[in-house]
Amino acid sequence: MTGRTVTRSDLAEAVYREVGLSRNDSAEMVESILRHVSDALVDGQTVKISSFGAFAVRDKGARIGRNPKTGEEVPIEPRRVLVFRPSHILKDRMNEAAQ
Repeated sequence: MTGRTVTRSDLAEAVYREVGLSRNDSAEMVESILRHVSDALVDGQTVKISSFGAFAVRDKGARIGRNPKTGEEVPIEPRRVLVFRPSHILKDRMNEAAQ
């Protein structure tokens, strides 16, 4: 495991190399895809990418939390969280790479 982070520019560079679009067009394509994904998630839709996984928004209710340092109870407001469920194909690839 290298600990390297894949960035938008890395994705745009990969599109440039694989598809052959110009660097600017590749960057615009990556931005467009990310914008479509994030807009769908903001609208509460699930985004499924075949052989990769699914992104979904989940509503979490209000609850009482506890400050671990002081033990004081703290109210936690209701919120929306993003969850990712990898496909079995992605899980298999990750496990094969770990061996």
